Amino acid sequence: MKAKRLIIIFFGLLLFKSCVVQFVPNINENQELLVVEGTITDQLRTYTIKLSKSAPLGRNNFAKPLKGCSVWISDDLGQVNLLKETKDGTYISDSTKFRGMPGRQYTLHITGNSVLAYLNYESSPMEMKPVPPIDSIYYEKKVYVTYPQPVDGCQIYLDTHDPSNNCKYYRWNYSETWEFHLPYYVTNRVCWISNNSDGIFLKNTDVLGENKISRYPLYAITDPIDRLSVKYSILVNQYSLNEDEYHYWDSLKNMSDQVGGLYGIIPSAISSNVFCLEKPEEKVLGYFSVSAMSSKRLFIKDSFRSIYNLYYDCISDTVTGTGVIPGLNSAVWIIIDNSNQVPPIRYLTNKIGCADCRARGTTTMPAFWNDGK
Repeated sequence: MKAKRLIIIFFGLLLFKSCVVQFVPNINENQELLVVEGTITDQLRTYTIKLSKSAPLGRNNFAKPLKGCSVWISDDLGQVNLLKETKDGTYISDSTKFRGMPGRQYTLHITGNSVLAYLNYESSPMEMKPVPPIDSIYYEKKVYVTYPQPVDGCQIYLDTHDPSNNCKYYRWNYSETWEFHLPYYVTNRVCWISNNSDGIFLKNTDVLGENKISRYPLYAITDPIDRLSVKYSILVNQYSLNEDEYHYWDSLKNMSDQVGGLYGIIPSAISSNVFCLEKPEEKVLGYFSVSAMSSKRLFIKDSFRSIYNLYYDCISDTVTGTGVIPGLNSAVWIIIDNSNQVPPIRYLTNKIGCADCRARGTTTMPAFWNDGK
């Protein structure tokens, strides 16, 4: 999990894509804190734990990855899985030897390096709750009032339920991909763009009459630009949470709503599930997440009106004749070539995004793209 989405330290810490949340600590300005980021699921994949030290408050330098630590994960049956450091501060599991299983409890263990005075850190035992499949993902067209005219967009909804009532706390993230075409017949005309979610999406069915979620408003595409111009896809991941982890994410969400974004959250008010064995009073940032996961993908290939034209001002110059064009392919590109007509004329642009779709995306078609023909 951008999500993976997501823990960032505003005062210099930028963590990695999955589950990214930014903090401004209410602490001594010279204090550096251990930051832990990691999630394990029941999927067959490599899991990553990232360790770093936060920068002191007020400094603009980035986080300092913590290399040379010993990191392992144990379960309630006594099995131990060692993680290997692949680059500074990044520790990964062996996908052939370790995979989370619903019903088991998992504990993260860290033995620090000299920076951490070789102290030992440990997470609380975290139970992996089973997660039901997503019943459906669907969209409804919406008209959004924008200038100079209203534009079509859509609201994406999610339905799920758990008849066994094992999973009462849910979290979601998503990855969106869309195809777009340049309006000119240039070499690199068709591309794809992918983005990961950066919000916090939660639901607690324990307060409901039944373990059923209907029409959960996951994502609103209010300013589609070219997201919906050709074909769009969203992959939604659904995670089970235990009650403690739900309250962690809920606290982050509530605080981010109050301060107007994730970048003003104060970590001293957010409890981590990782602590120092020798110094229990020491503050640790981040969370060791343990979740089962199910996924579902939605494709949208529909007609949407009034989508903003990104390419209205592409043409910067015209050249008549067939002579050499100064600066061609370095700062000037041909987007319309009528050199075989009479009179011969070529239309130029000084914006690379008008001449090569790779300025925004990739020409490599996603492997799943034709699944939603």
